[in-house]
Amino acid sequence: MKKPPILAAADPERLETWVKYRQSLCQDCRATCCSLPVEVRLSDLIRLGLADAFEQNEPAKQVARRLMKAGSVERFNHKREVFTLARRSNGDCLYLDQRSRLCTCYAQRPDTCRNHPTIGPRPGHCAWRPKQPG
Repeated sequence: MKKPPILAAADPERLETWVKYRQSLCQDCRATCCSLPVEVRLSDLIRLGLADAFEQNEPAKQVARRLMKAGSVERFNHKREVFTLARRSNGDCLYLDQRSRLCTCYAQRPDTCRNHPTIGPRPGHCAWRPKQPG
């Protein structure tokens, strides 16, 4: 059986280093995509349980203020009504298990995550970084 070529690790900050996505990459990755900023809409926040359905009728700015105070959201784009989920100090998503590097809310994950890498900074590519041995 022919082995796939060795890939160089991508730099999440330099899109030109990202590799063409193929599903087999995920099993050997450190979940680099889970350290990128995650933009979400109110429907994602409701699915995650951070907001409830009644908040759909409230101004998004008010919801954003509450979630920023709670530490669940780090930014809110008023013009686009897009929230950016908060991250840990190391840049990881709050929902990424630090040990296993697996998503702890996979079934409820935001549309941005569901559609990665079809959409994102470099569609069709990912910031693949190999798992550390050990």
